[in-house]
Amino acid sequence: MKVSILSIILAGILLLSVNSGQAESAQRNGFSIEDPLVPLEDILSGGPPRDGIHSIDSPKFVSAAEVDWLFSNSRVLGLEINGVVRAYPIAILNWHEIVNDTVGGVPLAITYCHLCGTGMAFRRDFKGTVTTLGVSGLLYNSDLLLYDRQSESLWSQVMGQAVSGPRKGEKLIPVPIEHTTWEDWKKQHPQTKVLSRETGYSRNYARSPYGDYDENGDIYFPLSFRSSQYHPKERVIGIEVNGNFKAYPFAELSQVKSPLEDTFAGQKLTIEFNLETRNGIIRGPDGEVLPSVNAFWFTWYAFHPETEIFPENN
Repeated sequence: MKVSILSIILAGILLLSVNSGQAESAQRNGFSIEDPLVPLEDILSGGPPRDGIHSIDSPKFVSAAEVDWLFSNSRVLGLEINGVVRAYPIAILNWHEIVNDTVGGVPLAITYCHLCGTGMAFRRDFKGTVTTLGVSGLLYNSDLLLYDRQSESLWSQVMGQAVSGPRKGEKLIPVPIEHTTWEDWKKQHPQTKVLSRETGYSRNYARSPYGDYDENGDIYFPLSFRSSQYHPKERVIGIEVNGNFKAYPFAELSQVKSPLEDTFAGQKLTIEFNLETRNGIIRGPDGEVLPSVNAFWFTWYAFHPETEIFPENN
């Protein structure tokens, strides 16, 4: 019998309600959690066990010309490092959530949480030691908790920070990544390589295990903070500058032209966005691309309730 990720998530919710009286336990999915940076009772099982969602640790790639299974509007995460260009289809990431890769000589983890709509890339070398990241099966604010296989610390994807374990409090180094359509990425980067469906696992990459989750208003897990200012799944471009946070909702960006010039936390920013593809990047004062996150509104607000919002009269 085929079991979808969505059915596993729903089973996890039921398990949480049954075990609600055990919230003080410091054991989750084989991880010993002591004095975490976030409330222990908010670290929840997403349903799958540890490594029940398999990360891709030996990724294979094909040329853009070899890809005949992506549609023009298929979503991909794209990045370029040291002249090496790669695209990671969301259709594959839906089933694996993490790709441990090395791009242009840089060891990276490309991560994706469908529940939050967040695709983020991080370096996976810690003070000269390279490790891989895996899927813990745990969530915080509906967002996946990664774990590094060297120290078994748990890391919040959106926070980019270890919330428990030997590396608690340490920050991951983020790498800019674009969340766009296959047609848009291929047009910008015709030389791109694409993550192959030959992952070593048997999955139906033509089908999303999440159905219409991206469009409906459903949120499956508890959140620290909620806001009804926008639809929960409204996409925003979020950025942190010197400990300050700001969101650029596409609902607001649709009222202005790209690029948008802005000043936030004393820093000049240029926001380049594409309303059709719901893609955007943010550049600093010297034109460099800054790490930002393309996320659902509910996700950004849950982690950053103090966020500023464009335009300033929001």
